[in-house]
Amino acid sequence: MNSALRLACASAALALVATGGVTAQGLIPSDFFNAPIDPASPSAIEASTLTFDNASNVILASGDVVLKRGGYTLTGQNLVYDRNSDNVHFTGAVTIRDPSGNLTETTDLEVTGGMKQAFLEAMTITTYDGARITADSTDYDEALETLLVNATYAPCGECIDAKGRRIGWSMKAKRVISNSEDGSLYLDQPSLAILGIPVAWLPFLWLPDTSEDALSRVPKPAYSFTEKTGHALAFTSTVYSTRWSDVILTPTLMSRQGLLLGGEWVQRFEGGSFRIKGSGLYQRDQGAFTFSEAKRDWRGALQTSGSFQPVKDWTVGMSYTAFTDAAYLPDYTRTDDKSSVNEIYATNLTENTYIDARVQSFTLLGDVTQASQGQQGQTRPTVRFDHIEDLAPGLGRIEVSGKLLGVRRDLDSTTTVGPASTPYTFGYAGSKQHASLQAGWQNQYIGGGGFVFTPYVGARADMAYYDGSSAIGPGPTSLFSATPIAAMDVRFPMAASDGRTVHLVEPIAQLVYRGSSTTAVGITNDDAQSFVFDDTNLFSYNRFSGSDRQETGLRANLGGRYQVNFADNDYLELIAGQSFQLAGANAFGAADPAQTAVGGGLDATASYAVLGAYGAFEPGIRLGGKLQIDTVEPSIARGGFGGSFAQDGYSASVDYNYLAANPAAGVVNDQHEIGGSVGVPIADYWTIRAASYWDLQANRWYKVSGGVQYDDGYLLMALDGTRTNGVANDTKVTATFAIKAPAGLNLGYSGAFAPGQ
Repeated sequence: MNSALRLACASAALALVATGGVTAQGLIPSDFFNAPIDPASPSAIEASTLTFDNASNVILASGDVVLKRGGYTLTGQNLVYDRNSDNVHFTGAVTIRDPSGNLTETTDLEVTGGMKQAFLEAMTITTYDGARITADSTDYDEALETLLVNATYAPCGECIDAKGRRIGWSMKAKRVISNSEDGSLYLDQPSLAILGIPVAWLPFLWLPDTSEDALSRVPKPAYSFTEKTGHALAFTSTVYSTRWSDVILTPTLMSRQGLLLGGEWVQRFEGGSFRIKGSGLYQRDQGAFTFSEAKRDWRGALQTSGSFQPVKDWTVGMSYTAFTDAAYLPDYTRTDDKSSVNEIYATNLTENTYIDARVQSFTLLGDVTQASQGQQGQTRPTVRFDHIEDLAPGLGRIEVSGKLLGVRRDLDSTTTVGPASTPYTFGYAGSKQHASLQAGWQNQYIGGGGFVFTPYVGARADMAYYDGSSAIGPGPTSLFSATPIAAMDVRFPMAASDGRTVHLVEPIAQLVYRGSSTTAVGITNDDAQSFVFDDTNLFSYNRFSGSDRQETGLRANLGGRYQVNFADNDYLELIAGQSFQLAGANAFGAADPAQTAVGGGLDATASYAVLGAYGAFEPGIRLGGKLQIDTVEPSIARGGFGGSFAQDGYSASVDYNYLAANPAAGVVNDQHEIGGSVGVPIADYWTIRAASYWDLQANRWYKVSGGVQYDDGYLLMALDGTRTNGVANDTKVTATFAIKAPAGLNLGYSGAFAPGQ
């Protein structure tokens, strides 16, 4: 049965005993309840467990039952309300205290008198987490519907703190109907109050269930500011809601651009759902924009998405976005994404198998010309397959993976970097198909003295074709390659403990052989362009990020890990090592039009040494850092350090990043960046915070921000401003709003604002 209904039903029984006479035959003095009771005084009820037994028609409150009204307090372990006989009684030990302080202890207390009508006129429910539900009346029918009239829900109880200040939020409704059969909740004329002030209202709201997301559709006002739109106030409201459908409207009034109308239709069905979202406006001030495509009277966008499960373990779906111009969505804070994806997909996920197939096109968002859009790749299609098969105990496992990547571009995607105009080619015009399949076996053995041996044996096959449409590309080309793979991972973990602190030292050595001289197995490199060598991929058999490139030759990876765990949950972890090309072609030294891995630290026979360090210490201190060291010079090629502190409302953080000059990649100067942030409590619930980031090489700041936040545990509100000093200066204001409850509810809104002029 739904937990909200159990709470209301059982609490009804609890409130019954507070409204009439109580007798425990021969044990309670006849004048025990002679003290007057204010008929307007509320009933306060608490219980650990509240249950409505549908079969027996009995409501049971158990575990530390406390009942208060008009100075009377009844406590016991079990309270039973039998709706068939209209009998209410405590079972087991009961303690009763009257307004004068008289105390009586008894057992099996029967509650009698004319209390039912009094309960229907005034009821208060206090839940286990301190939330309070009040209503003018309540009733139950044969369909197991619970009806609350003029109901209020407040997770903060009375919502008054110890210093008498109003905190938190509450919801009110003319009527609330909770149905236990389907878990639905209907609210007639619901409203939301913040710090005791009503801020939102709806004619009605129907929720398909009363789980934690029941309040996710509460109207959420949002304020924002950008230089392009001015001051903006948006108000999201669910104007129509059933079990299967939602219609949500979001009008936004902007001081510079006028009224923007937004709407969303959500349709649910068995096994899936889809949504259609649209917005648009007539611009009052086109001069706010410099991008030519944005200078138009009418601007807008239409976004659709959907997914469903036709059979077990399979999900299929789609998404599509259309707009008047690519800058509309970020200009009007509809998204902070840099691109949108139009796609159709199907995904299968089981315990041992993953299959994903997609057809996709990518559209840049922002001040983007049509020529730039033509450089974006379209996947026609991309299919990925992974399967793991565990063999009999002691025999290891088989791993099989495959990928089919089809890429289509209308135009070459190229750029140049640095004073020397170092060329970068991210993709060629035309069509490319690349299919790869890899299969392997691995097992783990524990040797004498605690050595751990993990051998791997496998092979990879690649087939690729490029049609040669680009004038700067390699021309029509096909490729077939087969790569045998063998690897051995050897570790020797050693642990020591003094009963409070545990130390782990683990030397690691790997030998990896990939028997091929072909590293560009995709002909053109479309999906393996990003690369940073650090402690996270030090012990990897293939460090390229995608299937279009692969490592080759014989390579050794040497290093180790040290970790210490302290008794107070503090810890420190160090990972360090180096990689060596022993034989064969070094894939990281091969030319790549995308400049992948150029100067990345693996192109020489002996790689850069890498180090990662991480730790957490009381009180509230966290530290982390990475280093990439050129052991030939020696010098630091890349480094980063970060630390944070948080305790008693105070917070601080600092981050530093360094990247040495890499002329081969077009980076001619060292790069130094440092940033810091601080948060200081200025009053109860209120915190101010500030942050700044500085380019040490250019000797100028490039980002500064500040803001204020209110958080009383039930309500969070924040307003933050950011100024960026770059090629296009940007001022941004972000508003955040969230309502919370002790049980874990955390629902809200945080604005995502595009750069202004």
